[in-house]
Amino acid sequence: MNILKNEDLKLVAVVDKNIDNIESELHRETGNFLSGKLSFSDIENVNKYSSFDLCLENEELDAVHVCVHTDLHYEFTKKALLRGLNVLVEKPFVLNIKEGEELIRIAEEKGLLLMVAHVVRFMPPYQKLKRWVDEGIFGKLHFLSLFRFSGVPKWGQWKEKQEKYGSSGGALFDLVIHDIDFACFVIGEKPHITNKSYLPGSLSRHDYISAVWSSNNDVTVKIEGGNIFHSEFPFLAGFMAKFEKTSLTYSTSKPDTILIADDDKVFELPAGDVEDGYFNEIRYFYDCLETESEPLLCSPASALDTIRICYDHI
Repeated sequence: MNILKNEDLKLVAVVDKNIDNIESELHRETGNFLSGKLSFSDIENVNKYSSFDLCLENEELDAVHVCVHTDLHYEFTKKALLRGLNVLVEKPFVLNIKEGEELIRIAEEKGLLLMVAHVVRFMPPYQKLKRWVDEGIFGKLHFLSLFRFSGVPKWGQWKEKQEKYGSSGGALFDLVIHDIDFACFVIGEKPHITNKSYLPGSLSRHDYISAVWSSNNDVTVKIEGGNIFHSEFPFLAGFMAKFEKTSLTYSTSKPDTILIADDDKVFELPAGDVEDGYFNEIRYFYDCLETESEPLLCSPASALDTIRICYDHI
C-alpha cells in the first residue's frame, strides 16, 4: 500500500505462495497498525507470482521488499542481493548473527543498498521523542519506559514452527524488538542490562519480556512487552519519559497526542500519525537509493546489533 502511495515508485510484482487467495487476503484487517486499505483493483495490473525465483527471473527490478517470516529473510535477501538488487527487509533482520554479517558483506561488496525496516524509528510520535532527547528541549533524559503488548495473532503462519524461536522469533524478536531497537537508537549506545525476565507463550519460549537497562550517560530504560494475552486483546504500545524539566507519555490507546507534565501544569502536543511510519521508512529507503547514500538512520549494522542485544535479554 505504501509503495502505491508514493508517486515516484512503481509496484512491479507481488509474490505470494497462495497467489489465488490474494484478493480475499486484501479484505482482512491484520497486524497491529493499518496504513490504509487496499483493494484488488489497486494491484489488478501488477504481475503476481507464487514463486520468488520466478519473479526474479522474469522482472526487471531496482529493489525488493522482503516481507516474509523471519526464517526466510536470509534466503530471500541473499537471492536478491546476488542478483544485484537493493533490498528492504522486514525486521527482525535475521536470527542467525553470521547470516546477517554475510548479507551485510554481500551488499557492501556489490555496492547495494540494504536496510532493515525498523518502522518505529520512522513513526512521528517516536521521532518527536528522539528529537527532544537529541536537542535537549526538556533538559537531560533521566528515565525512559517503552511498552508493547498484543494478543496471540490468529492470522498468518505464526504457529507453523514450535521450535525455540518459532517461525518469527517469538515476541522477543518480532514484537518487543521494536522497543529494544528504538531505545538503543535513543540512548546511542549498547545497554547494560541490570535486570531481566521472560516467560514462554504459545509462539516461543520468550513471549513476554521485562528488562531494566542502565547506560553510560545515566539514563535508566525499562522495556516490557509480549503477546501472551488472548487473541482479541487490543494492541497497546507507547512510552513514558522523565526529563530534567518535564515528564511525558504517549500511548496507542490515545494516538493523537503526547501528554506533557511538569510540577505546575499538564498540556498536550500533537503526536502525528503513527501509521505514517510505514510510508516514511519506504520513502527514506528510496531517498537513500536515489542519492546513493548509506541508510544512516537505520543501517543494517545497527539492526544486527539489535539482534545481538535481544539475545542478551535471554
